[in-house]
Amino acid sequence: MFINGKFVDMPDRERGKVINPATEEEIATFPMGTVDDVNEAIDAAYEAQKKWEIIPSNQRGKYLKKIAQKVRDRKEAFAQILSMEVGKPIREARDEVDFTAEYYEYFAEWARRIEGEIIQSDRQNENIFLYKSPIGVVAGIVPWNYPLFVMARKIAPALIAGDSVVVKPSSNTPINAYEMFKIFEEVELPKGLVNLVTGSGSVVGKALATNKKVSLISVTGSVETGVEVIKNSANNITKVSLELGGKAPAIVMDDAKLDDTIMWLKTSRLTNAGQLCNAAERIYVHEKIAEQFISKMVNAMAQVKIGYPLNEDTEMGPLVSKDQLEKVSSLVEQGKEQGGKILLGGKRNPINGKGYFYLPTVVTNVTQDNILVRKEVFGPVMPIITFKTLDEAIEMANDSEYGLTSSIYTTNVDTAMKAINSLKYGETYVNREHFEAIQGFHAGWRKSGIGGDDGKHGLEEFLKTRVVYFDYKA
Repeated sequence: MFINGKFVDMPDRERGKVINPATEEEIATFPMGTVDDVNEAIDAAYEAQKKWEIIPSNQRGKYLKKIAQKVRDRKEAFAQILSMEVGKPIREARDEVDFTAEYYEYFAEWARRIEGEIIQSDRQNENIFLYKSPIGVVAGIVPWNYPLFVMARKIAPALIAGDSVVVKPSSNTPINAYEMFKIFEEVELPKGLVNLVTGSGSVVGKALATNKKVSLISVTGSVETGVEVIKNSANNITKVSLELGGKAPAIVMDDAKLDDTIMWLKTSRLTNAGQLCNAAERIYVHEKIAEQFISKMVNAMAQVKIGYPLNEDTEMGPLVSKDQLEKVSSLVEQGKEQGGKILLGGKRNPINGKGYFYLPTVVTNVTQDNILVRKEVFGPVMPIITFKTLDEAIEMANDSEYGLTSSIYTTNVDTAMKAINSLKYGETYVNREHFEAIQGFHAGWRKSGIGGDDGKHGLEEFLKTRVVYFDYKA
């Protein structure tokens, strides 16, 4: 672990295992953290933050620029780690490394842009000043699907805001975090400012969420994880920022540019083997073009090159773990039992008898209450439903407990605007793939989360507001 500015050997700790999802081989072990480990890390962060917040923000930004450059210098090493522990194709892994470096650079640029306000007073000889101040110690709980990038989402805005951080990586993917913390050590971030504690959510995650010195818990994960964090943080009324996944609807109108739409939706469904919270999880297609759309989509999904993640020509790798493979397989089987018709895939696809590979899957004849339409699959599975009118499609799209992303495909501006104003989601994409920009605001509604990430509004999560009433003698 990395606590108070140094890597700490933990020979007496129980060890967790990291499994390569493509080969099922053990590639690393890591220490399972205890409550004492978490508390030690938080104590270090608490003390370091007091000194960090008084450092001018432009100096804090210089650290982030150094971090970004070192990430770029190690692009290939990071990409290979991500491919081996997540299972994503090497080309996608390189993209994640690039996004990570860009994220640190982007928030470094906010160094001189954190602003307060002067508010008009009702009294003579009084000024009202509104300040934006660091929130304090941030607990960052990181998922396994984009571990390096999402860790940057927790750390970069926190550091530029003047906060300190304790990170818990996913037990599926801790190796990239170790390598990232080597960079933090090399750029000589002040001791205690960033800390890494590995282990289970039930121990490490709970200890982070219940500690009184933590001012913000930033979580990217499942709804179940978010619920537990809210429960555990309740006694201290700790602020939470939660991004908890989604069940993104995509509406394809009869005037859509069909070939482009097929490409966009295939990308949105199969990136990282469908293990992406903003992926297009359910497709609503106008009945006039349904037959043509389904035929083209089945053909496009069937062409996908499945293989070992480190192969340059691989387009889709395995799911991240045996548990994830079994979850996706079970949901598809339940979807079949509820009437779904599998036109492509629907089964595991091991290579040489190994690996958590699952075939790209297209399912039709599903209704709105089918489990594949209701529950987040988080795998390469595309259920397709037909509709007659835009109003009908919007009603079905909004019929979900999730509210992260959505999309509409049409060449009619009026149709697009009606959908934009009617879809109850934090993000809506028009005629493009599902993927957000770092300068936007990635935030979900309903069970998809509280708060959000990215851009100036994401930075606000890591700041608190203070107002000063200043009376003076004329």
